Amino acid sequence: MPTEVILPKVDMDMATGQISRWFATEGQQVKKGDVLFEIETDKAAMEIDAPASGVLRDVTGKEGVDIPVGAPVAWIYADGEAYGAKQDTAPISPLVGEMSTKSTEGGAVPPTSHSVTPPSALPGISPSGGEIGQSPSGARATPLARRLAREAGLALASITGTGPYGRVVKADIDAAIAKGGAKEAPALAPEAPAAAAASAPAVKAMSDDQVLKLFEEGSYELVPHDNMRKTIARRLVEAKTTIPHFYLTLDCELDALLALRTQINAAAPIKKTDKGEAPAYKLSVNDMVIKAMAMALKAVPDANASWTESAMVKHKHADVGVAVSIPGGLITPIIRHADEKSLSTISNEMKDLASRARSRKLKPEEYQGGTTAVSNLGMFGIKDFAAVINPPHATILAVGAGEERAVVRNGEIKIATVMSVTLSTDHRAVDGALGAELLVAFKRLIENPMGLLV
Repeated sequence: MPTEVILPKVDMDMATGQISRWFATEGQQVKKGDVLFEIETDKAAMEIDAPASGVLRDVTGKEGVDIPVGAPVAWIYADGEAYGAKQDTAPISPLVGEMSTKSTEGGAVPPTSHSVTPPSALPGISPSGGEIGQSPSGARATPLARRLAREAGLALASITGTGPYGRVVKADIDAAIAKGGAKEAPALAPEAPAAAAASAPAVKAMSDDQVLKLFEEGSYELVPHDNMRKTIARRLVEAKTTIPHFYLTLDCELDALLALRTQINAAAPIKKTDKGEAPAYKLSVNDMVIKAMAMALKAVPDANASWTESAMVKHKHADVGVAVSIPGGLITPIIRHADEKSLSTISNEMKDLASRARSRKLKPEEYQGGTTAVSNLGMFGIKDFAAVINPPHATILAVGAGEERAVVRNGEIKIATVMSVTLSTDHRAVDGALGAELLVAFKRLIENPMGLLV
């Protein structure tokens, strides 16, 4: 029996992915472990290996098309295994979650030489909603059909689906509207007002048409959102609407840290590379900020936490995510156990992670999780700003530019290099005094940087 090749779930937020490149072609001999194709998710590009050896057949996953997680994209036939060519393989539709229903002259989809796993059985796809699956009423429907039914006030459970596996598709909704199908109950059940209030947005966002009507036709260009932009938007809305943020700001003097950085870089040993000789490391201020934030969390362990509804998650290690700008958005690779690593190790690791982040070559475990994050806009001359917390973190440190400012010492005005930092904090996990204690511990390490070497 042929081995099914599916689109795997490589990211916990992943509902769909795109095949950016096939490394094998229809009819080609492949070996187990060979790279078959490359997936482009909203955060990274990953190479997927062949699950078995044999001949690649029935390649339905097209490049550049959104494909639901768990959907079959090809099959591998073992050497000598009989291959029954499929007359009309149902291709994966560009519409997420909707399979093509190409028919023959008689109007029926012909049987194939092997069965396709129903969406409800695909890994990573919930049978009770999601990108593919059932509506809350229990009827299986495509996302487009669910939306049209909701807008028309139709009860999905009363509509017979004609799509694959009995799913309700757009044509079924259009037919039901024409026939005056059964309407949804006009009001929620009395026992569910709290759930309705929690799920309904407080303010309805403007529709696309409402926005475009505000501008003269032809005065703009429409650039469709890619998966990364959609995910960033969703997570930011979720973070700002579900996490009670509060903010703490301090100024840190950098002169001692800058002097130590110069000394450390000057003492870096020379190593041979493909491009010649180069220092073994070159520290940045951001490398030292990462280390200071990690050590501050270890000094104030109650702030090294994540909120869940049932318990507080107290972390044993300080894993610091660092916001990296990439084309179309940003990603936050993580320096694991940053409190235990030397500055040179953090520096080299950060350069590698940032380089692979920009080429979308990070593995999921390299950007998922973490216990806090650092976002630095100082290189753009930004004096101060407040960052949005990235769950499951309870804190994020926004770092501004180091600049010469007038400071008062012992009644005299002096010039010092000062950096403003703002700590955004989840008030459910970290209270005001605890957040202040964490930021003071960070400031102490920045202004007395020899502590970063201990």
